Amino acid sequence: MNQMHEASADSKSAVSNNEFLTFTLGKEEYGIDILRVQEIRGYDAVTAIANTPEFIKGVINLRGIIVPIVDMRIKFNLGTVEYNQFTVVIILNLSHRVVGMVVDGVSDVITLTHEQIKAAPEFSSSLDTKYIMGLGAVEERMIILMDIERLMSSHDMELVEMAAAA
Repeated sequence: MNQMHEASADSKSAVSNNEFLTFTLGKEEYGIDILRVQEIRGYDAVTAIANTPEFIKGVINLRGIIVPIVDMRIKFNLGTVEYNQFTVVIILNLSHRVVGMVVDGVSDVITLTHEQIKAAPEFSSSLDTKYIMGLGAVEERMIILMDIERLMSSHDMELVEMAAAA
């Protein structure tokens, strides 16, 4: 056991790069780099901003920082969106920007080895595969690993910054 702990301490940077916060959107489970997560909150009322896409729910004031809130369920066209006691907002800290991401629920934090991360297949989907880092295989679970930095800074998400500036 001590050898395992020492090995993980020696390769701390490699391990930290493979820690993911897992969450659900519809029936699928996704994972994002844990280092991008600032905090997890329940869904509260947001201030709507006029002339923004439907997936931008509005903004919140988080300790003096105006944070745009993106509902990923709407962004990915996952059908009926309900807001209840299980709806969660993941506050992300991305390249000196703070963005809130609404998801159905947060599962847990997992550590994946390189062997557990498989390349993403090419397929047609509402989520462009350039935003998928790979697929994580954990026992019976298949977790879609998202490059959340790339997704949130993509062209169609630039509207997030416009909403925050409004």
